[in-house]
Formats: sequence, C-alpha cells, structure tokens
Amino acid sequence: MKFYISLFILLSTAGTALCQSASKKENASSKLWYQQAFNKKKNFSIKLDKAYKLVDKLNPTEIVVAVIDGGTDPHHPDLQANMWHNPKEIPFNNLDEDNNGYTDDTVGWNFIGGKDGKMVGCDNLEIVRLVREQAKEFEGFKAEGNPDKRMVARYENYLKMRQDVEDNKEKYSKQLERIKPILDTMENILKNMGTDNPTDAQVQAYEPKGLMETIILGLLKKNNMSFSDLMKGLNEQVKQIEVRANCQYNLDYDPRSIVGDDYGNANERFYGNNSVAGPDAFHGTHVAGIIAAVRGNGIGVEGVASKAKIMVVRVVPDGDERDKDVANGIRYAVDNGAKIINMSFGKGYSYNKQVVNEAVEYASKKGVLLVHAAGNSSNDNDAIANYPNDSLVGGRFAETWIEVGASRQASKELPTDFSNYGKQNVDLFAPGYEIYSTTPNNGYENANGTSMASPVVAGVAALVWSCYPNLTAVQVKDVLMKSVTKYKGKVVLPGTESDKVKFSDLSISGGVVNAEMALKLAAEIK
Repeated sequence: MKFYISLFILLSTAGTALCQSASKKENASSKLWYQQAFNKKKNFSIKLDKAYKLVDKLNPTEIVVAVIDGGTDPHHPDLQANMWHNPKEIPFNNLDEDNNGYTDDTVGWNFIGGKDGKMVGCDNLEIVRLVREQAKEFEGFKAEGNPDKRMVARYENYLKMRQDVEDNKEKYSKQLERIKPILDTMENILKNMGTDNPTDAQVQAYEPKGLMETIILGLLKKNNMSFSDLMKGLNEQVKQIEVRANCQYNLDYDPRSIVGDDYGNANERFYGNNSVAGPDAFHGTHVAGIIAAVRGNGIGVEGVASKAKIMVVRVVPDGDERDKDVANGIRYAVDNGAKIINMSFGKGYSYNKQVVNEAVEYASKKGVLLVHAAGNSSNDNDAIANYPNDSLVGGRFAETWIEVGASRQASKELPTDFSNYGKQNVDLFAPGYEIYSTTPNNGYENANGTSMASPVVAGVAALVWSCYPNLTAVQVKDVLMKSVTKYKGKVVLPGTESDKVKFSDLSISGGVVNAEMALKLAAEIK
C-alpha cells in the first residue's frame, strides 16, 4: 500500500510542477510585472517604468556587473551585446596577454574547471566535506571521561552532522528505489505502444497490462496529464534525487581532483579554465538576464540596467560552492573591473569563512558593491547563519554588502513563503517570484527564489551608478536602502501558515527596492 501512496505522490508532484511551468510559459508577456506600473495591492513593482523616464534625460555610462554563479551562456541572443569582454585578451589563442594569470579569460573565468577542459558538475554539500574531514580528526576519539570539554562538544557536533548526512543519503537512496519501478513500467508501456512520444489518443487506446500500468494510466487521466509530460517530470525528479544521493550527500564522492588545484592551499589563485557556461548554465543565465538582457531589441525580456555589462565568474556546482573558489571569484571580479558583484548562492555551513571575509573586505575597500541572495529556507538569518555574509572579524560588517530577500506581486503576500528574512541581517526585499528571464539555448523561463531577487537589486544598483558614476559604493547602497517602498501592513511570516508580522520587521530597511526613488535620491547627492 505504501508503494502506491508513494506512486501517487510522485505522479501528483510531477504533474503540479509541469502544469506550473506550462502556464508560466503561456503567460510570458506579463512576466515583467516587477518592472511595470506600481499598484500597492496588485503589483508591488520596483517602478522601473517610471525610472526609465528619468534615465532618458540622463547620459548613463557602461558599468561592469560580475555574475558569480553556476555558469552563464554568453551567446544568448538577448545577452550577447551586453557581455563584458576583456579588452586586453585576444580570444582563443591560448595566451595570457594581460598577464593576470587567467589565459583567454575573454568574458570571465571558471574556477571549478580543469586545465584539460573538464568541469565539476555536481559536488558535495559543505556539511559532507566537513564530516569527511573531521572523520580523520575524530578517528578513535573517546568522549566519555575526556576532560577537554571543547573537544567533546566538537565531537558531538560532528556526530550530529554525520547522522544528518547518513539520514539524507538513505532517504534519497530509498526514493530512487521507489521511483525506478515506475519508470521501468512506463518504459515498458512505450515499448508496447512502439513509440517514444505517444499521442493522447494512443495512450487512451492502450490496454494496460497488470496493476502497475493500470494505476499509472488511471492517475494520468485523473490528473489530466500527458504521458510525455509525466515521463519528462519523473526523469527530472530522478536526476535531482540521483544528484542528492550519489553526489551531494555521498561521503565517498569528491570531484575536486578535476580542478587540479592544491585544495588545502586557500591562498592559491590561479587555477580553472575559461569555459564559463559549465555543464548547466540555467541559473547564471537567468540571473544575468534579469540584470542586463538587452533592452529595446524587440525580443525576449528586458534587463533592469541598460548599460550593464556582464562578467561571468563560475564557482557554483550542483551542490555547495567552496569558500576558496568564492574568495577567488570575488577577487577576480574586482581586479578585472567589476563595480558590482551579484552572488545568488548560499549555504548553511562554511569551511573557511576567513578566506571569504578577506576577499569581501578587499572588494569593499576597492569600492565594489556586493549583492547577495538571503536564501530560500524560510529562515531568520538573525538566528541561523547563511553563508557567505557580511560579518567580518571583530564584530565588523562589510559596508558595501547588500543582503536581499524575495517579495511577491501582491502586498498581502509580499514576502515569498520561501524567503529568508532578518531585521538585522537582511537589508531589503526585491521581486523574486515568477521572474521571467533568459535561459540557455536561446530560451526564456520563469524562476522563483532570492536568487532572482538579488539580481533585481544588482540591476537597480547598476542603473543608478551608471547614471551617477561619481557615487561611491557606500553611497549607492545608502541610496537603495533609503529609497525602498515601504509596506506598513502585516504579512504572513515565511515558513508559517498564518503567523502575522509587520513586513517592516523582516529587513533593516523594511521595504522593497524602488528604482525610481533611488534615482531621485541619487540626484540629490552632491
């Protein structure tokens, strides 16, 4: 009985995801809602339409925005014209003309690739790397009767993390075991029908053989799904589960040898390759389009900042990014002219926060604005740390760091149910739900997440700075914080069903980024 319940859940989940995806694509023309006319109740936008009425009277200059992410497609027709190109580097000649240590870095750099062109696809979560390393440290360790209380506490935390890893590995392995017979049955149905892409009529005419086939076809009819869509949805779920079971939570898997660096040397700078797209460029391409998709070209979408040029820095695998790579990605962006760095990634554990801190402080001192996604776990970032963050040593904070939560269209549902928040550690909110943007292979799709909210803010920052290039990074942040659209009402606290809080209590600024007001406030700074 449990198997059939699991089957129903899997089929229903796949169906829901696919129906949402289909409806989003059909309504693509309305998906730039966050740039359009503001309506307090129905369209809590960033007032970009009014902002461009101001921009048209100014003379904005180009500004480089680094997208540190999981890979970006530089050849997308809606991004190509707005890609940063290293002016000192001649493409594809295998020479490092600018002597910056990165050969042929024409549009950016990939810190999770090897010299042979291979690339890290999936990787562990940080908790797995920590458990693997601490397992050596605690081999043979006995907690009972040990007078070193600090060591005992670390050991107990290690055991807790190890149990978490083992439980998740087992959970996803069992999910694979449950879903495989379903896919095998569906493959057998296709074989019996003699086609890989059956029509609805063929599926309806098919006589099921056995109980499993009867259940699958019955659920298809009940959920009004096509066979092909279900097959696609389940295969996508299998891939996700396989990554979690065989890669992210697998203590025996470590792909770092692909990179070929000395991973123990956090100060090593020069490794990787120039293949910035990576094996899956969906996330970075989507982020880049939000910031800088070409405006006014009559195709696709329009980015927030018309004069932004995207520098691509790949550091994020299908798993948790490594602190060494994040630090080097930040330094690369700063040293090669980026004024703004967007970071739509994060994790719950940090291996070497100090090396990231040093890079963040380096960027801040160089006058670079760092924009970071607050996370999608419905957590209070004041209580649960999300890495990387602006916290430096000695109780100091990076003054050019902006932490971004995700908002929705309607004011009563303003914070998304998944967004992290924090009265002390989240600076402001920005639209991060049903955000339509560029995807690889010349595509466009909707996506949700603080990953989408962060580039909205990076785009607004780029728009303001391009119009007022004499501002400092600190001033740009100050402008964005003081010009937010505030909402005085109560909203449902993310992660709860009905707990109500003031929206102003979810971030430092208490509001949603406002492009029009940011430009007006920037104009007043002398």
